[in-house]
Amino acid sequence: MRISVFRKAHFNAAHRLHNPRWSDEKNAEVYGLCNNAHYHGHNYDMEVKVTGEVNEDSGYLIDLKVLSDIIKEHVEKRFDHKNLNLDIPYFKDVIPSTENFCYLIHGILQEKLGSDLDVKVRLYETPRNYVEYPAD
Repeated sequence: MRISVFRKAHFNAAHRLHNPRWSDEKNAEVYGLCNNAHYHGHNYDMEVKVTGEVNEDSGYLIDLKVLSDIIKEHVEKRFDHKNLNLDIPYFKDVIPSTENFCYLIHGILQEKLGSDLDVKVRLYETPRNYVEYPAD
């Protein structure tokens, strides 16, 4: 039986959207307030969808406590109250847009959960704006 389970999480992080190859004027035009030189923050909400086959012995796709612990250890602790531009090496050469952030989180969780499970991450930057990876 193929099924999906979901887990929600929340954390806060700051970032600045800025392309160093562009002029200050173009960065301001494209990113607006998100280009603030002093950074800005978001209260990120995240939904993780895990899909796969139910284990006949346990009746679980995945123990939700295990999923919760993986998210807490490898996402929440890693990114909560961090400046993505300054504290996260991945973003040294990658613009920390929500799209790129969601992609990074997906890669972390997929690696931790293994190839037997399909992982989808939905990352809310605001209650009305979110991205999802992988796309349908």
